[in-house]
Amino acid sequence: MSDALDPEVIELATRIFDLARRGDTEALAAYVDAGVSPDLTNEQGHTLVMLAAYHGHAEAVSALLARGADPDRANDRGQTPLAGAVFKGEDAVVKALLAGGADPSAGAPSALDTARMFGKTELLALFGDR
Repeated sequence: MSDALDPEVIELATRIFDLARRGDTEALAAYVDAGVSPDLTNEQGHTLVMLAAYHGHAEAVSALLARGADPDRANDRGQTPLAGAVFKGEDAVVKALLAGGADPSAGAPSALDTARMFGKTELLALFGDR
């Protein structure tokens, strides 16, 4: 059996990652409902949640989390979706991730570390860090 990846599978995965970047909630939900892993990960370790979060798509993040995506799954650099949302200033995404169970202390740097670094006191209060 060949270890080569099927080009059609790669094309489909690329299309799904693009849906996450664009925040196409309905299409993402349909793919996950049809059997695509909600924790599908690209070559850099970015999950669908990470890509949707980093690009500011709170509704897509919520839909993926509702379908079992891991809110704390870090990419290959140890970054979590919550830390990325804090860095990008995506407050609606931060709230969606917290509602979905994200841990502000997960990852390196964590969302807590990132909020401290950028002086985001309102997020530190939201995270319970006084």
